[in-house]
Amino acid sequence: MNPINIVQLLILAALWGGSFLFIRIGVTDFGVAPLMALRVGIGAVFLLAVLFMRGSARGSLQIMRTHALPLFVVGILNSAAPFCLFAYAELTLSAGVTSVINATTPLWGAIVAYLWLKDRLTGLRIAGLVIGFAGVVALVWNQMDVGTNASTGASATPMTTAFAAAAALGATLLYGISASYTKRNLTGVNSLVVASGTMTAATIVLLPFAVFWWPVTPISTQSWEAVIALGVACTGIAYMLFFRLIAATGPARTISVTFVIPIFGILWGALFLSEHVSSGMIKACVAILVGTALATGFIKRLPGMGTRREAPVK
Repeated sequence: MNPINIVQLLILAALWGGSFLFIRIGVTDFGVAPLMALRVGIGAVFLLAVLFMRGSARGSLQIMRTHALPLFVVGILNSAAPFCLFAYAELTLSAGVTSVINATTPLWGAIVAYLWLKDRLTGLRIAGLVIGFAGVVALVWNQMDVGTNASTGASATPMTTAFAAAAALGATLLYGISASYTKRNLTGVNSLVVASGTMTAATIVLLPFAVFWWPVTPISTQSWEAVIALGVACTGIAYMLFFRLIAATGPARTISVTFVIPIFGILWGALFLSEHVSSGMIKACVAILVGTALATGFIKRLPGMGTRREAPVK
C-alpha cells in the first residue's frame, strides 16, 4: 500500500469505528428499528445518487432487477438484521465493546466458508478460531464484572449483558453467512450496484418496523445529528471509500481494516462518551484480533515456525 491508500484505510476504519459511537448516541431516542431504517435509507439514497451522477443508473437498475432476489437476501443478512442486532446490543454494551465483538466477523466468515464453500482450514487457522472466540468469552466476562448498562448507566445483570453480547455475535455471524452467500450468488456484479441494491432492500424491509415503533417522545437534536452522520458518513461515504480501496489495493489488503476498527471504536467511545476502558478489555481485544489474523490467513505462520506447510482440514 502507498501512503495515500494507508490514509484512506485509516479514514475508513475511523468511519466504521464511529458507527458504533453514533448508534450508541441515537438508539436511546430512536429505538432499534427506526434508527437502523434511517441509517440504511440515508445510505441507499446516497449510493443511488452516486450511480445517477456517474451516468450508469439505467444499466445499474437493470442489473438490480436481474439480481433482485440475492440483493434482497444480502440486504437482510448484511444490513437490516445485523444493524438491528448491533443497535439492540448497544442498549447494554458500550460502543467500544461492541466494536471489538464486530472484529469476530472474519472468524464466522472462515467457519461458514469451510462448512458451505468447502474452504480449507489449516491447523493454524483453527487455532486462530479458538483464540478469537476465547477472547470474546473473556471480553463478555469482563463486561459482566463491570456490570454497567451503557444506555442508562444503571447496573446491568449478567443475563442482560449475555443477551446483548449474543445479539452482537449474531450480527457478526450473519455477516459471515452474507459473505459466502454473496460470493456464491453475486460474484461479478459491480460492488457499488450491490451496495446500492442491498441498502435499498434493507430500507424496504425495515420501513414497516420503523413506522410501527416510531418513538412517541421528542427526539433530540443530538440523535438526529447522529443518525445523519451514521447514514451519510458511516454508510454512504464509507462504502464508497471501501470500494475505492478494493479497486486500488485488492480485497485481501482492504480487509485489514477489520483490525483497525476496534481501535477507533474504543477511542471514540472513550473520548466522546467517557466509556471506561479496562486492561481486561484491551487484553480480550488483542486476543480477538490475533485470532482473527490467524483464522483469516492474514498471519500465515508464527515466529520460529518453519516453512513447512500445514495439512489442511478437509
